[in-house]
Amino acid sequence: MADVAFYHLQTISLETALPQLLAKCLQRSWRVVVEVGEPSRIKDLDEHLWTFSDASFLPHAGEGAGDPERQPIWLSATSANPNGAAVRFFVEGALPNDDHVLNDYERALLMFDGNNPDAVQNARGVWKTLRDDGHALSYWRQSDTGAWQRADQ
Repeated sequence: MADVAFYHLQTISLETALPQLLAKCLQRSWRVVVEVGEPSRIKDLDEHLWTFSDASFLPHAGEGAGDPERQPIWLSATSANPNGAAVRFFVEGALPNDDHVLNDYERALLMFDGNNPDAVQNARGVWKTLRDDGHALSYWRQSDTGAWQRADQ
C-alpha cells in the first residue's frame, strides 16, 4: 500500500508550500505528478513554478507539452502518470478516486486549504476511505512559522 501524507495548509499558501516540497522530491531524484482539481489552474501553477524564486526553478511541464517522460515534474488535471512518477501530489481540490492506482507510487500527498471548510471535509472523507483500504497515512500541519510538523503520532 502507498504511503499517503495529508498536508493541512494553515499559515502559508500552496504557492509557498508546494515548491518547497517539490524541491525535496527532486533532491531525492523522485519524479512527480502534481494533479490540480481544475484544468485552468495548470497554467497559473506552471508560471509560478518557473518564477517562485530568483535563485532557483523547478523543471517541469504539463498537459499539452511534449515528452512527458523527460519531465521530472508533470502538471496534470487527470489521473495519468505519463512521466513515470514515484510521487503524486493532489492539490487545489484534486482528490484520489477510483481512477488512481495509488500503489503505483511510493508516496502520495494531499495538500488542502485548512481555511476552506469544504476542503477540510473532503480531506477527512479521503482519510477515512484510504485508512479503510489499508494505506499508511500521516497527517502534517503547519506551525506558526510554516514548518511542517507530523501530528498523527
